[in-house]
Amino acid sequence: MTETAEPRARRTHILADLTPLRTSPAYRRLWFGNTVSWIGQGMTALAVSLQVYDITGSAFSVGLIGFCSLVPLIVFGLYGGAVADTVDRRKLGLFSAFGSFTLSVVLVASALVGVEYVGLLYAIVALQAVCFALNAPARASMIARLLPAEQLPAANALTTMTSTTGTLVGPMLGGLIVGWWGYRAAYTVDAVCFTASLYAMWRMPSMLPDRKDGEARKRASVLDGLRFLGTRPNLRMTFFTDLCAMVLAHPRALFPVVAVLWYGGDARTTGLLVAAPALGALLGGVFSGWLGRIRRHGLAILLAVGSWGAAIAVFGLTRNLWLGLLFLALAGCADTVSMVFRNTMLQAAVPDELRGRLQGVFIVVVAGGPRLGDFLAGSVADLASPAVAVTGGGVLCVTGVALLALKWRTFARYDARDPQP
Repeated sequence: MTETAEPRARRTHILADLTPLRTSPAYRRLWFGNTVSWIGQGMTALAVSLQVYDITGSAFSVGLIGFCSLVPLIVFGLYGGAVADTVDRRKLGLFSAFGSFTLSVVLVASALVGVEYVGLLYAIVALQAVCFALNAPARASMIARLLPAEQLPAANALTTMTSTTGTLVGPMLGGLIVGWWGYRAAYTVDAVCFTASLYAMWRMPSMLPDRKDGEARKRASVLDGLRFLGTRPNLRMTFFTDLCAMVLAHPRALFPVVAVLWYGGDARTTGLLVAAPALGALLGGVFSGWLGRIRRHGLAILLAVGSWGAAIAVFGLTRNLWLGLLFLALAGCADTVSMVFRNTMLQAAVPDELRGRLQGVFIVVVAGGPRLGDFLAGSVADLASPAVAVTGGGVLCVTGVALLALKWRTFARYDARDPQP
């Protein structure tokens, strides 16, 4: 190897592995369409929040937006997974993507005609959550059919980059567009962005679940998926560890409080606190090339979730803003590592006919866990103090992960070369 080639190879091992994008045109279209639509949805989420506040002048009314999306995500997350294990996943993905596109067009039309009815915005947000709950299990279940098992960690790292990019870039662009040209412009850009997702789904091959002959015409049952999960300790551990992080050590709800009490800041400080974990998660995806060489996925998840808890605990102890932002970014990076391997296990260790339902459970945990964490953090902060809520939550997360590892020791020995659920 030449001197110039060797450093290039090292950089390739450190930076995100783009092999899935190079080898699979279908996955490449799916990833690109999803990335563009995530940015558009991030813009719309902010625009809707701003419009609701303009109409009502009430922070409580803005908070109801989250409730309107949470309930459909939890209810239809499980149902969407069962549908994804029954029908052609391409058709389900196309149908749900078209539904989201139509809702974006409705937002454009309402803004053009000057409709200012908050109930309409709540209804659209709820229906968007339904479409997402149907689309996400179908889309996630496709990845394991499009790529070989050894490329799944790289693909899931690219997926985390998609979501974090949408979280960071979407609201920023949405704020700028609303400020310059108004709500109709933001909604129009989102509708245009969704055409990328529609095109990707349109070009996907037909993808019926790989079911046994005797079950070919039987509708997939949500209960069957839950029973399967109940008898598979390694898969259960992926959810238990995530709940330790998201319920016990999730300080997001306290960011406005700690911005003032700990750092003497304001709304801009709160924005930095919110952005730090997302930036860390994005950097974790950018520098994820090494993840493909890890085989002990269970051990990697335990270490990553434990690192999240430790970083949050230290964040609760520091009163220096930049040091606090650093530890929040480290927590976000650890979350990316955990998510990559949790998704990979759900794709590699679950039979194809059950992947949709397990992805549905994943959506419920991801949607519900942080909301429970917000409630717990806020309650402890009121009863004790924000420092106790944040640092205590981080310590409890590390303790919980350690106890889970001792209870189910086989999880740490999980080997990607022989995926056992």
